[in-house]
Amino acid sequence: MKYREDKYGNLISILGYGCMRFSRSGTGIDIAKAEKEIMRAFEEGVNYYDTAYIYPGSEVCLGEILERNGIRQKIKIATKLPQYLIKSRGAIDRYFSEQLKRLKTDHIDYYLMHMLTDMEAWNKLCSLGIKEWIEEKKASGEIGQIGFSFHGNTEIFLEILEAYDWDFCQIQYNYVDEVSQAGRRGLMAAAEKGIPVIIMEPLRGGKLVDLLPALAKGKIAAHPRKMTAAELAFRWLWDQKEVTCVLSGMNSLDMVEENCRIADTAPVGDLTSEDRALIEDIKGIIESVTKVPCTGCGYCMPCPKGVDIPGTFRCYNEMFSESKGDGRREFFQVIGLRKNTSLPSQCVACGKCESHCPQHISIIEELKAADKALRPLHYRIATEIARRWVVDK
Repeated sequence: MKYREDKYGNLISILGYGCMRFSRSGTGIDIAKAEKEIMRAFEEGVNYYDTAYIYPGSEVCLGEILERNGIRQKIKIATKLPQYLIKSRGAIDRYFSEQLKRLKTDHIDYYLMHMLTDMEAWNKLCSLGIKEWIEEKKASGEIGQIGFSFHGNTEIFLEILEAYDWDFCQIQYNYVDEVSQAGRRGLMAAAEKGIPVIIMEPLRGGKLVDLLPALAKGKIAAHPRKMTAAELAFRWLWDQKEVTCVLSGMNSLDMVEENCRIADTAPVGDLTSEDRALIEDIKGIIESVTKVPCTGCGYCMPCPKGVDIPGTFRCYNEMFSESKGDGRREFFQVIGLRKNTSLPSQCVACGKCESHCPQHISIIEELKAADKALRPLHYRIATEIARRWVVDK
């Protein structure tokens, strides 16, 4: 495993464990499976584990695994204050105390203000005394370093970056987001201030791997270096010295071992001119077929009316990256036949999803378009007939 330094010279593994996508069994996380995966990553040298208050069951799962295996002091925990839920100074203390209990620890190594999207969110926290609170927690040792995770445009990111003496930050960044979100400008600005940058969505919710158009997959397979799609995306990130750590939501042992192998052999300056040309080709192919820039992060969920928003957009995009039939079949199988219906037609335009979407997607209008494309009349009829025989019996 390779390591890079944080602001204070501590070593962070260049591959971090994103704990949002643990496998689930029944109604909860499959802790036994997650434990095998986390411990394998630990054995391979991964020392940075990222979770958040709102990831269902994630903090509890991570805390149990670390305690049971006696490795809490050997790794770094990163978790996040749900600032969008905060309405008082007392609430800050309550959420933080609950997180310590969930994680079975007395301190958080890297603590983030979760999903700052504008200065108004930070200013609200300041009015509640967040700066003083941070100073108290750092002085007591309950918080090691303070940062923020960000979804928004570059100009807002630069503004938030200057608003406080941050220890680190976390941004969405990959080869298709180079000029969106915080983007490369944001990455470089943070690096110039000596602020380590943690990367989320390196594969853009699978869009740069399994959800790549067939033409792009073919180009990667034909490339002389024989890299996988995930390897190409990771190497593009680790090729940049300004990137401190890249999070991956690993949920299989194969994924853990493959990502660790790549991280062990990905120095700065690794990419060739041919690799870069391949990436530019892939970006052009992706841009030509993407209808909705959804990463599948799930911040729009749960929908009050039960609509599976990420699932709908994934199938909608598949209509254009693969074929109309592929997208519609996928929708029919994974959404259309559910016992509890999750159809886009159930949307009542309440707007809750749009207020939480990191990609600022016009979800209400896009759901209408997706519903029309995914469920033409004959598909609606077929779905209803199938439901009577398969679901309603």
